[in-house]
Amino acid sequence: MNAQNALLVRFFSLLTLATLTACAALPSIAPPAETPAQQAAAVQDVEPREAMATAANPYAVQAAAEILAEGGSAVDAAIAAEMVLGLVEPQSSGIGGGGFLLHYDAHSTHISAYDGRERAPAGATPTMFLDSRGQPMPFMDAAASGRSIGAPALTHMLKLAHDDHGRLPWARLFESAIALADGGFEVSPRLERLLAIYAERGRLRADFGARGYFFDRDGRPLQAGAILRNPQYAATLRAIAERGPSALTEGPIANAIVAAAQNTPRAGTLALEDLQAVRARRVEPVCGAYRVYRVCTMAPPSSANTVVEILGLYQRARPQPEGPDNADDWSAFMWASRLAYADRDHYMADDAFVQTPTQEMIAPAYLDRRAALIDPMQAPQDLEAGMPAGEELFNAWGRDAGDDGGTTHISIVDAEGHAVALTASIEGPFGSQRMAGGFLLNNQLTDFSFRPTLNDLPVANAAAPLKAPRSSMSPTIVTDRNGALRLVVGSPGGSAIISYVARTTIAVLDWNMPVQDAVALGNVTARTAPARIEAPRMPPGILPALEARGWQMRESALEASGIHVIAVTPRGLEGAADPRREGVVARISSAPPPPAAPPAP
Repeated sequence: MNAQNALLVRFFSLLTLATLTACAALPSIAPPAETPAQQAAAVQDVEPREAMATAANPYAVQAAAEILAEGGSAVDAAIAAEMVLGLVEPQSSGIGGGGFLLHYDAHSTHISAYDGRERAPAGATPTMFLDSRGQPMPFMDAAASGRSIGAPALTHMLKLAHDDHGRLPWARLFESAIALADGGFEVSPRLERLLAIYAERGRLRADFGARGYFFDRDGRPLQAGAILRNPQYAATLRAIAERGPSALTEGPIANAIVAAAQNTPRAGTLALEDLQAVRARRVEPVCGAYRVYRVCTMAPPSSANTVVEILGLYQRARPQPEGPDNADDWSAFMWASRLAYADRDHYMADDAFVQTPTQEMIAPAYLDRRAALIDPMQAPQDLEAGMPAGEELFNAWGRDAGDDGGTTHISIVDAEGHAVALTASIEGPFGSQRMAGGFLLNNQLTDFSFRPTLNDLPVANAAAPLKAPRSSMSPTIVTDRNGALRLVVGSPGGSAIISYVARTTIAVLDWNMPVQDAVALGNVTARTAPARIEAPRMPPGILPALEARGWQMRESALEASGIHVIAVTPRGLEGAADPRREGVVARISSAPPPPAAPPAP
């Protein structure tokens, strides 16, 4: 029995699950014959109720499922899953980084948003990623450095969301991750593959903590199936469980974070005062109409409003879409992506520092004007950003097409119908490649533009003290026009996250694809020319049809996606995990929710 199968067997032994899928569609459930009123009465009388979780690793889904089975909330389950992901998928996310969270309240239909993005230290400067000649540093030099480390904010955000929406005690949510860290977990094939890559091209060996953790005594990266224990991480989680986020802002863990950031070579300026200045925020989500739906996603410093813009442009270009086998639909999606990304690259940044036309970019009148440029029968030539807020703001900035990477996504629906879309990140694989307290620290500050000016114009996303770098993380929740939950979706993948989320939303809502088929469909990222396309997963005939229209395309694996989706359908909840990664879906029979927990430290 291999490691993955052994894990799934343990999963089944711990929980009563109707379904657990590893990148396979959930079986359909025959609709009942009763009237809607009879169905509603039956649902109210029957316990337990249905919940669902999907994330990038079976250990994390197991932790979420345990919480949901106890009657925990969607926020509770997301926290438990993320604490495990920080251990078993350390290359992607964790308490050394940040994230964004959307919460849907099934009773009020209100969607709330939480900003846990890292911010630059007070000592940051616009030129900190330029070399002595004034040229941008090589990306790997910048990433694997103390200069790239922003003040971690994920734990602060999760605590704020738990204060608002948690049911189980804060400390309970750390138990699965602590047990795994102490007892050990099996290294996954994906972690093995990335360790091998970064053992050669990265600087994991240069950090004492990372070298001792990720490599064996002979200096070889760990292999899949090896049992990896992390007592330091367990101790850190115990401290957070007891003291809350303050465990990361004062005391030995905070001191270790600062020491790692200020270590040579390429030392950063992160200080204790920067850690203590971290504040997670409740913010208003960015919402827009899409056909008969309402699509809500994250506000700046995320550029997730680009998802809403792509959808709005696609709707106008294809008022009656035909589906994934139609080249017009793909060409319209690529056009919409090219136009929306041009706006994103020009304008989007931390709106506490610069004016961002977040709402203007998704205003119906602007979308009408922008969509008029789309001709699905031919590919675009060079496209400039539009002017959603006038010529003066357009002329204020130089366009920055910098990229970002890494990340993980969790989608949860609890037994009450509340939902969470959580996207978390340490930016690139293994972040800054520096460890403290048993976890990796982020390299999120490389999401700033390395050049503070372009063509003698300032760049909106240039670095500045206490500024948050622009993000592409796009946790998204879709409802119908009455506020009923329809879709919970998100993905990792750097700037391509926006494309992955928009394409999946179109495939489910417009092309009527089963959610697993929608997730497995080929990815296309048309931010710039040539477009990147996942050829083996595309429907037959689409690539030559697009090429005949003049689209320049480069075949790419596009394996950075990790799309995790839950859809609410007439048959119940349907979930999907991206087959390009190691995620699974769990359908959970949940106990009645306990009384809400009192606030923890």
